[in-house]
Amino acid sequence: IGVRLVGSEMCIRDRYIIFGCISIFSLFNVQCSFLDEKPIDRLVVDNFYTSQKDAQAAVDATYQQLNSIYSRCMYMLCDLTCDGMKNGLGMPNAFLQNLEFLRHTPENTFIRDMWQNNYSGIMKANAAINNIPSVTMNPDLQKRFIAEAKFLRALYYFNLVRFFGDVPLVTQLETIDDAMGPRVAKEQIYEQILSDLTDAESALPYPSEYGTTDIGRATKGAAKILAGKVYLTKGDYSKAKEKLAEVVEQEGAYGYGLHVEYGDNWNLDTEAGKEAVFYIEYKADPLPHNDEMSLTGPKYSLPEPIGVSGSNEADIPTMELNNTFKENDKRKAVNLRTHYTNPVNGKELISSIPLFGKYWQDGLTAIKFCEINMHIIRYSDALLMYAEALNEIGESEKAHQVLNRVRERAFGDSSENYEGLSKDAFRAAVLQERYLEFPIEGHRWFDLVRTGTFIKRMKEHSTYEAKVAEKNKTDIASNIKDYMILMPIPQRELDLNPELTQNPGWS
Repeated sequence: IGVRLVGSEMCIRDRYIIFGCISIFSLFNVQCSFLDEKPIDRLVVDNFYTSQKDAQAAVDATYQQLNSIYSRCMYMLCDLTCDGMKNGLGMPNAFLQNLEFLRHTPENTFIRDMWQNNYSGIMKANAAINNIPSVTMNPDLQKRFIAEAKFLRALYYFNLVRFFGDVPLVTQLETIDDAMGPRVAKEQIYEQILSDLTDAESALPYPSEYGTTDIGRATKGAAKILAGKVYLTKGDYSKAKEKLAEVVEQEGAYGYGLHVEYGDNWNLDTEAGKEAVFYIEYKADPLPHNDEMSLTGPKYSLPEPIGVSGSNEADIPTMELNNTFKENDKRKAVNLRTHYTNPVNGKELISSIPLFGKYWQDGLTAIKFCEINMHIIRYSDALLMYAEALNEIGESEKAHQVLNRVRERAFGDSSENYEGLSKDAFRAAVLQERYLEFPIEGHRWFDLVRTGTFIKRMKEHSTYEAKVAEKNKTDIASNIKDYMILMPIPQRELDLNPELTQNPGWS
């Protein structure tokens, strides 16, 4: 099954599923009792890493962790805490309500799961990186496997350092308990991330060099674009521009580009095409499927049942997001949906409120058959980051050209192009364009924090929503504090690790 990720639980730690025929996941689950028994009929540390097949299983296990991070947790922390998403009637979870109203605490289970799932991925990556060099196998494939694991370790640490700031740095040890230790300065974490990405970039293939059984694996282009995002996050715009230019200015060599239609990113025939830089490949049950269809699908807002089992209307867009889209912006109909067809009787139903539409697959009678992929990096992200970096270093004309590529795709022509913006105005335009380009894709909180606009923007959002949607949205402005540009260190981790300290303001 290549690297198709298995498992559909929402942010549950230690859910390990078999890749191919080998169960490696239990190898790293310290709760498993057989680890002390060393049975000869099962895979344990002493008798694993003996073949090329074992090496691939170790890397595939590292990919598997993406599912537990991006299939729920990432949206909850990056979209629900911001101005584009809120809880629908189908989501009574108190921890999610707290995230929406910015009253979350170190006890929040979704914040805890983000920490744990990324460290679980890091430990799996460490195991692959440290053990694959000793395996007798095809040397080129060996280098590629190690590069893939380093790419994933970089991604997992990038998530952690952006959410939590200083975090423990572990690169040699290979179990979840090894996250114990003191916090390391974020600059050292960034050095490790960039080192891993440099190594990964040198050994990873171009997208076209992978076979059809390896769709979704990390590529040279993905490593370069992720490195560009790291530099942008650090505020090193010259290096961000330089790294992103290596891809954008040679996009043909990587096979990248923008789909003519924005919605083709979630069309089964084209979703793995030229705009897909790095993504989670989903298939219908019994293979891993996209559960977000259940969470964004209609239920309470329809005049009668939709005829699709498992549709809960839990994750819904804010009215501000809906109202920010211009009617001639073709992204609006993809992101915000009101019309549905009952797959059983063909009846057309209209929702009383706009709902998220990216992950709704027409014609299904059950959510478990949803095959729509989840994008972690899209090429439009690379273009918008490149435009931002160009603007910051004074290359205004080129910056406008790149930004307008995304803008023209959104409107179908150049009628809404940006022209002659000042540096500050361009900076605001890019941030707004990202708001409209990436709803419920796990970017917004990072974007607002990175640009230093999170506190101000959420106070504005609180006022807006209170006027047009819900009066109690004024609570957001009351709850938000300056220290919320970092998430709290989970209380469970503080209890387990006496060397950890809490982020300022959260104690």
